[in-house]
Amino acid sequence: MAKRFTASRDQLTGDPRYGSKLVSKFVNCLMYDGKKSIALGAFYEAMDIVQKKLPEESPVTVFTAAVENVKPHIEVRSKRVGGATYQVPTQVGYKRQQTLAIRWILAAIRGRKGRPIASSLADEIIAAFKKEGTAITTRENVHRMADANKAFAHFAW
Repeated sequence: MAKRFTASRDQLTGDPRYGSKLVSKFVNCLMYDGKKSIALGAFYEAMDIVQKKLPEESPVTVFTAAVENVKPHIEVRSKRVGGATYQVPTQVGYKRQQTLAIRWILAAIRGRKGRPIASSLADEIIAAFKKEGTAITTRENVHRMADANKAFAHFAW
């Protein structure tokens, strides 16, 4: 039977300004109610702010490095063994790493109330680039939890 739907990553094209698929994916996640032009405008405005604050760096490389810094390498998953539930540390695949990084950056900027989305996005991207900020804190908490539950790693089969 023919495939009716394709995954979004197969259809994804680069964004208009930078030609980056990562930027395109991020804008799709940033978007509310199908208002892609508004999300794209906010992202590009944030990139202009990043360009002003870090003039020696290209804004798209700063964004890419920020996402790379936020990506988790290990996480805990619940595993039920004999009536008890254990938090088992497991490796994270590439796609899930990227998804979690984007999700954590968006949660961090949406948690900053009372500011325009572009300025809070620019601040969070710069903070993640410098390996600080809310999204990096979330990543460190996930890694710390995985390290604390290292004793249950033998349940990950």
